[in-house]
Amino acid sequence: MECYFDNVATNPIRQEVYEAMLPYLKEEFGNPLSVYPLGVKAREAVEKAREQVASLVNAKTNEIVFTSSGAEANNFALRGIAFAHQYSGKHVIVSRMEHHSVLNSARFLEKLGFTVTYVTPDKYGVIHPEDIKKAITDETILISVIHASSEVGTIEPIKEIAAIAKEHNIIMHTDAVASVGNIPVDVKELGVDLLSMAAHQFNGPKGAGAIYIKEGTRIIPLIFGGIQEGGRRAGTENVPAIVGMGLAAELAKKELSEKMEHVKKLRDRTIEGVMKIENVHFTGHPENRLPGHASFCVEFIEGEGMLLMLASKGIYVASGSACTSKALKASPVLLSMGIPSHIAHGSIVFSYGRENTMEQVEYALEEFPQIIKRLRELSPFAKGWEGTEEGGSCIQKK
Repeated sequence: MECYFDNVATNPIRQEVYEAMLPYLKEEFGNPLSVYPLGVKAREAVEKAREQVASLVNAKTNEIVFTSSGAEANNFALRGIAFAHQYSGKHVIVSRMEHHSVLNSARFLEKLGFTVTYVTPDKYGVIHPEDIKKAITDETILISVIHASSEVGTIEPIKEIAAIAKEHNIIMHTDAVASVGNIPVDVKELGVDLLSMAAHQFNGPKGAGAIYIKEGTRIIPLIFGGIQEGGRRAGTENVPAIVGMGLAAELAKKELSEKMEHVKKLRDRTIEGVMKIENVHFTGHPENRLPGHASFCVEFIEGEGMLLMLASKGIYVASGSACTSKALKASPVLLSMGIPSHIAHGSIVFSYGRENTMEQVEYALEEFPQIIKRLRELSPFAKGWEGTEEGGSCIQKK
């Protein structure tokens, strides 16, 4: 049995989305800036997709700018806001729960003379609004806190943090790549000025992302060139991918409640089954987390070993984030939560999508304990361990 449980990394494209994209790869190949019929059809398709994406997050159509990915959207948000507002201040606040596209953008800004404060989460991966408030200075121009963590599933109190930002006249950005299409996201309710998203997280194509930029927000383009995307993102639009993102957004909105209910059952069964194994620790917030996300740390073995042995059984999962799973080092996110390095190395993440079934989960729960047992028998770290500790959570363990 083949089981794909790495939906935080990417999702399979829906058949309807694939079919909707095909005409724009061949017959309807026009450039959206062209004034003749082929160009007009392409432009109309792009604007329809903009409406569909805007509807998913309750934004105005002119507040959606298409990008190539969530990572580009994050770079655009941090660098674009920093450069546009640097004469008002050069201090930026980000959390240690962020994706590398945010953290590396922040480090880049530091090299240009900006000051960055990195706010640490609690043991559940939660960024507390009061800690953000304490970090604010007269120079603060931007706050960026992730909406939901792809590593531990925790959903952050963005509405409360955005309210603090507004009180101090500071621009607020959130990386919502892991949340848009998976939980309800309303930019007006959250109160953010910028929000990043990616199509492949809700069964759209890779190579398509978008950023919500609240009307009136001043920002410098990341890519210079022509007048595409209202002058905010130059380059001929990837019409097929944008069309696919639009339809995927429409379908995600329509089926969101059903999807959440489905993946939550799979998540809860996974947590129930895995936590029966000794010396396994549950990570992230126990309740306020993504509905299809279950993450753990397994003592005495490396995450890479678990990934490889699970893959040999047709079970595909993650260890840490998709962008760091090839690095043989502990996840910075887990370390920032206070999880010891030797435990963080045993990170394992199960994330579910609309295609997964309970039968697949039960199969994984049969194989996983055996794999852990085998790896511990081979592990020098487990030598002398007699299984005296109960399985539990490293964030709650006394």
